[in-house]
Amino acid sequence: MANINHQQANAILSQAFERAEQAFIASIEIETKQGIDRNLDVIFDSGTQAYREVLLGCCVAKTVSPSIDVHLPYVKQDKNAFNGRDLDENVINPFLQGKQIPSSKGPYLSVFRRQVEFTQVTRKGVRDKEGYDALVFVINELAKGKEDDRDKLLVALLFRFIKLREQANIPITKPHRVSLVQYRDLLNRLVPAQSGGWFPVLFAISMFKTIKDYFNLDWEITWQSINVADSASGVGGDITIKSKNKIFISVEITLRQVDKARLISTFNTKIAPSGVEDYLFLVGTNDPSKEAFEQAERYFAQGHEVNFAEIVNWIIMLLATFGKRGREIFGLHLVSLLESNETTQAAKVAWNDAINNLFIR
Repeated sequence: MANINHQQANAILSQAFERAEQAFIASIEIETKQGIDRNLDVIFDSGTQAYREVLLGCCVAKTVSPSIDVHLPYVKQDKNAFNGRDLDENVINPFLQGKQIPSSKGPYLSVFRRQVEFTQVTRKGVRDKEGYDALVFVINELAKGKEDDRDKLLVALLFRFIKLREQANIPITKPHRVSLVQYRDLLNRLVPAQSGGWFPVLFAISMFKTIKDYFNLDWEITWQSINVADSASGVGGDITIKSKNKIFISVEITLRQVDKARLISTFNTKIAPSGVEDYLFLVGTNDPSKEAFEQAERYFAQGHEVNFAEIVNWIIMLLATFGKRGREIFGLHLVSLLESNETTQAAKVAWNDAINNLFIR
């Protein structure tokens, strides 16, 4: 029997999942060998979800231990067989559940007869023969494929699991209370997280909504969807706040350093055309360049104020100023935005993980 190191299997899964998630956020499809994509479509369309979980387990097992025979998931079958049930119970199923991906509650091998082989011998004993044929095809390709082929297949599989998760409804974890210290921890965890830019925007919108409610202002707060170009949406920034139908302030959120070239481009394409007098960059930990500050001073002389604030410190200072009531308002707005259908499932899972980590320490 080939031994599968579970710690190594978890590490491989985590690394591949991160790559798949980055590709999903960037809308980059993962290419695989000819014929595999079509069969993956059949497997993921199948009502027997164990098929896709079987394939993920086989792919991870073959990656950890290339000498195994992925057709044989029971240890007594052959010296090159592997313990598929053990791998599923300790690695595959917990991983899928942890990422809140729709998956079986029990081991996938429970849907097959004992001592099953992933070959055509088993075909007559299954209901969904089309799905099973597709599974065997991909397992055969996995068995003879090279390391690079296995790697691409694993990422492609996880990419499809992520797409599957996007169709599911993931409930948001709602903490009863969050202290100022805990909010700083959350912000430091989530603002730089791989989220396709969701968290900095969600936090900023929540804060502007909190300011409006706290002081009962007449603000009209609008924002554009993530990854929509400003020129296409016709707005001056990521968030636009109007008062009495006039732009009060436009806000752009970026974690990349703002340099002179970017500032000039922003002025020419957003600030000047919209006549924005007050433009705020909410930035990450990288300070704008010296040249950007100097250029902002030139625009100030022309009647356009361009300012910069580090987003985490900006939010924390306001939460500290608003006190308990303000933090409660902020939390309600944040949860409401997280529950929106526009928010990606990846962002919802990252929020739930961060909240769980925060309160179980």
